[in-house]
Order: sequence, then C-alpha cells, then structure tokens
Amino acid sequence: MEISAKAEYAVRAMLQLTEAADDSLVSAAVLAEAQGLPRKFLEAILLDLRRAGLVRSVRGPRGGYQLARPATEIAVGDVLRAVDGPLAEVRGRRPQDTTYDGVAQHLPTLWVAVRASLRGVLDATSLEQLRSGNLPDAARSLSESPDAWENR
Repeated sequence: MEISAKAEYAVRAMLQLTEAADDSLVSAAVLAEAQGLPRKFLEAILLDLRRAGLVRSVRGPRGGYQLARPATEIAVGDVLRAVDGPLAEVRGRRPQDTTYDGVAQHLPTLWVAVRASLRGVLDATSLEQLRSGNLPDAARSLSESPDAWENR
C-alpha cells in the first residue's frame, strides 16, 4: 500500500486541528506552516475533508477550520477515504468485485483480507489515539513485530 502525499498531509492537518481548542478556528496558513505543508495543496485537501464532513470551515478574516466532531470519533481511515477514496481497490474495482479464472480464482479472497487488515488498523485508530501515541492494541502489536520496521 502506498500512502499518497495527499493522504499524509490530510492526516497531519487533522492531527494539528486536534491540538486546537474546542471552539477555535485554525487558518489554512497556520496549518500549513505548523506542518510544513504547501498551502495551496492543503487548501484543496481541506475542501475534501469538509465535503466528507470531517472539518467545518468559517470564511472571513477570522475564519478557519475545526474538526466537525471530536478527535476520538474520527478514524484515520475516515481521513484517508475522504481524500483518496476506498482503502483498497484492485485496478479501480472493490476487492469483492474482482473475479479470476483458473489458478488465480482465490485472489478476491486475498484482496478482501488485505482490505480487512487495513480497516483493522486504520478504522480502529482515532485521531486522538494517534495524536497521543496511545494506539490500539492491534496497531501497537503489529508495529512491535520484529520485522515490522525492516524493508523487504
């Protein structure tokens, strides 16, 4: 799985918003500067996040962005889907919609399992858990596997 720049920037911006006080608004410029992100690209990402109902925005000189609901209720998977679409696709199709003949006939089962694995980590991890470093047991145990940090 490749995490796009758009997805990475979206998660970083959302984490930055978790640091803001409940009712305060954070401008795109402040978010971009805090995380070292390109502002114009971030503005497009924030639009996607707003369309997905993950952030609220207020226009004007004192405007900005804030989380649409508590950080404990927003999963990292929600953020990724908002900017990049489904977590797992096979050439633009959902894993369960793939079919193969012959020796490849069982591939859909593997693709569905891969998607379930991604969901098991990304949908079980809230922005607040990620911000605090208090990751769910599944994510923590996978990251602590002896070969998890090694390239293959």
